[in-house]
Amino acid sequence: MATRPVISFARYTTPKKGSVVLLAAEKGALGAVASGYDSGDTFKRLFSIADFSGKAGSSVDALTPHGSSIDRLVVIGIGKPAALKEYDWLKLGGIIGAQFRKPTEAAIVLDLPEVTIGGAEAASIAAGILLRAYAFDKYKTRKDDADGKGTKEKTAADAKPSKFTIQCADPAAAKKAFASLEGVADGVMLARDLVNEPANKLGPVEFAAVAKELEKLGVKVEVLTEKEMTKLGMGALLGVAQGSPRGARLVIMQWNGGKAKDKPVAFIGKGVTFDTGGNSMKPASGMEEMKGDMGGAAAVTGLMHALAARKAKANVVGVIGLVENAVDGNAQRPGDIVTSMSGQTIEVLNTDAEGRLVLADALWYVNQRFEPKFMINLATLTGAIMVALGQNHAGLFSNNDELAGRLTEAGQVTQEKLWRMPMGPDYDKLIDSKNADMKNIGGRYGGSITAAQFLQRFVKETPWAHLDIAGTAMGSPSNEISQTWASGFGVRLLDRLVRDHYEG
Repeated sequence: MATRPVISFARYTTPKKGSVVLLAAEKGALGAVASGYDSGDTFKRLFSIADFSGKAGSSVDALTPHGSSIDRLVVIGIGKPAALKEYDWLKLGGIIGAQFRKPTEAAIVLDLPEVTIGGAEAASIAAGILLRAYAFDKYKTRKDDADGKGTKEKTAADAKPSKFTIQCADPAAAKKAFASLEGVADGVMLARDLVNEPANKLGPVEFAAVAKELEKLGVKVEVLTEKEMTKLGMGALLGVAQGSPRGARLVIMQWNGGKAKDKPVAFIGKGVTFDTGGNSMKPASGMEEMKGDMGGAAAVTGLMHALAARKAKANVVGVIGLVENAVDGNAQRPGDIVTSMSGQTIEVLNTDAEGRLVLADALWYVNQRFEPKFMINLATLTGAIMVALGQNHAGLFSNNDELAGRLTEAGQVTQEKLWRMPMGPDYDKLIDSKNADMKNIGGRYGGSITAAQFLQRFVKETPWAHLDIAGTAMGSPSNEISQTWASGFGVRLLDRLVRDHYEG
């Protein structure tokens, strides 16, 4: 993996070497500390030549004077300081991190006119730097040249970490805030790692082993095998797995940070570690991306890491159903009828509509065993949601307005955005079957909605939400804090939901 930056916090002081990053408000306005780096009218001339006005996201690079101990000076525009929201500070960290492609030492001076940047904002900048630095390169033995025209052998110097010292008014407060945000960033990067891993390296057994490592943080982890799931009657989940020699696993993760008497909140993730489509096989073009069809399980695992790392004061259950949907003589056939753990029967008309089968048994299991306050499942479930919403919003389906509202609000704060989609009896009847209690597809139209209607049949009256993250978990547009194929979508969103509403 890319070398992790080292981040520290300190009071304002002039560094003796390395680079310096300053912030400028609109019209190029600098704070008192930042202005101290100016000699004469250097900045004024520089801003004029570069047509730099302090617009949010803009930057200008200054060559330091001869004899200066500083190698490089960068000024980043932030626009109107009063208009910056929580996510803007995280994004600013990503913008700053993007200025340094090689290992470096840099002082980031958080100083603006008439504004005091607090510890929370400084910590968000630090987290943004971490997320921007992430790259999935563990299998590369060579790296691109600086000019991008060739490759060269990796050396020890390539593993040297960048060191960022964030100078601010209250470094102690920043350090304390970052201790929490760093755990969340690590959860995001864990989710990214899982989604980026190739399927030959990460199957159900290997994924379960990664989740098991969360015990080091105090998470209680159980792993159920096919034998145990057979006893529980999980015919829907096991039917998907029967074509693969790699087996299936159900992983139950529990973080008990709240009061003993409090019911937990529950998160459930679809974990299809590779999806060929089964006998209803997908086209070859783009099938390699189906290594990411476990983005929901990755998000739940990353979330459990985040909550445990920051010692969340909540009782949380995370359950992931792990299978590989393969083609084999024993693979499930279109027209097969399976019996779910709930006792409801399902006619499998399309073996590529497999994620909902995995989730059906996982949802029922969680509801029966834990009786949670709510259940939220995440899944890269349908291409239809991408047709409807593109890749900037995940689809939100819910039977509970309060839960849906809280999720939407958390999405706005974190900019992991959700859009609520409709549900109702007219859609539900589309999955009725003549041969079983239901069928696993509802026809050509409203594919993401009929998939949600299918899942709703396994949640009873428990408040529930389904997040279809097919367009946002993998291959989503790059942004200031994510430059990799896997985004880690859902970790920050759900951590925020728990933080704002469900911690004691």
